[in-house]
Amino acid sequence: MPSMGRRFSRLTSSFGQSLLVRFENRIWVIAILNLIAASGFSLSIPFLSLYLYQERDISMTLVGTIILVGGIFAAVTHLVGGDLSDKIGRRQILLIAIGSRVLTYSGMAILIGFSAPIWAISSVYIVGQAVGMMARPVLSAMVVDLVPKERLTETYGLLRVALNLGWAVGPAAGGYLATFLPYSWLFAVAALITVLGFVFVLFFLRESFHKTTEQIEPHGVLSVAHDRTFLIFIGLNFLVLLVAGQMMSTLSIFTVAHMGFSTAQYGLLLTANGLVVILFQYPVALKVSGMVKSKVLILGSLLYGIGYLFFSWIGSFALAISAMVVLTLGEIIFSPVALSVVGELSPERHRGRYMGFYELGHTLGFTAGPLLGGLLLDSFPTDAWPVWAVIAFIALLAGMGFYWMDRKHSIN
Repeated sequence: MPSMGRRFSRLTSSFGQSLLVRFENRIWVIAILNLIAASGFSLSIPFLSLYLYQERDISMTLVGTIILVGGIFAAVTHLVGGDLSDKIGRRQILLIAIGSRVLTYSGMAILIGFSAPIWAISSVYIVGQAVGMMARPVLSAMVVDLVPKERLTETYGLLRVALNLGWAVGPAAGGYLATFLPYSWLFAVAALITVLGFVFVLFFLRESFHKTTEQIEPHGVLSVAHDRTFLIFIGLNFLVLLVAGQMMSTLSIFTVAHMGFSTAQYGLLLTANGLVVILFQYPVALKVSGMVKSKVLILGSLLYGIGYLFFSWIGSFALAISAMVVLTLGEIIFSPVALSVVGELSPERHRGRYMGFYELGHTLGFTAGPLLGGLLLDSFPTDAWPVWAVIAFIALLAGMGFYWMDRKHSIN
């Protein structure tokens, strides 16, 4: 037995060393930034809906509207941030975005702590989300700068492991802290965590893209609209993210207010999502990187829908965990392949611009999702079936769309 233990130790050590040298240093710095950003975000923002709904007594429709408005503003800054990173470089935009998140979390902590007016809390959330979200297309574009296209799916899979490690830790910590601390403390902790991300960019992340001499013109970003294949892909991706966006708000209200789960149990559901990604995302990304992309996107869309549909029948926390595992399988299959498609379609000089458009659809999907979910929960307060059936149908439409797209405009 001791010899088996030593062999296993040598095997895992060898795998770890080969994985470290497989990616250049800046990819690992980006992975750490993903971990930090996800930890701070998931420790605080998912519980904002619970605070507004339970402690400030506002409707779920209004909660969804606040999140949607924040997403619309963030969508615009995705485009601006991605395009600017093609002109002045990636690193400067990252410092601005992460610095703004520190200020946002700090402001939210103060406002919630003093029970400030809803309009004040909403305004800080919306503006902070808008500026802070500029980091997403910039980091995605840096990956395309640094990695050969045939390894994009694998690399995005690795980065999603780091991202979801943050999602595994953040919600569990947030759910635990919320049982004995005011919600304002969640945002104070998120601010402290995010300061670390700013330090990492400042001292450890070198520039990956040399600025161009191309003039900065507001209408230049709209040139992506001429790429028909890319726009169709973004539209279908939006439908999938409309479904995925239910996790941020709709699922929290459904499980806590409708099913009677505790906030700690809701946090554990998000932790289960993160753990599945941590354990299986990288090997799954390696497996699907050589498969037909359209088939992978269809499968991922359908698993998303099936997972959320299962929530119509949950009667226990164990069944809720099972439903979460199914929809997470859809996530780990779909997400890295979708990003790699964007990377392969984007011209070298406009990677930030294309990633900005992708993140526009991503943000609008994740923010329109809670509004749709809020409307469904308000319309069917005692019946779960119509809520999750509509969500599953949207996922089915996306899968059918990817099938049609591959026949008309190949994405493989």
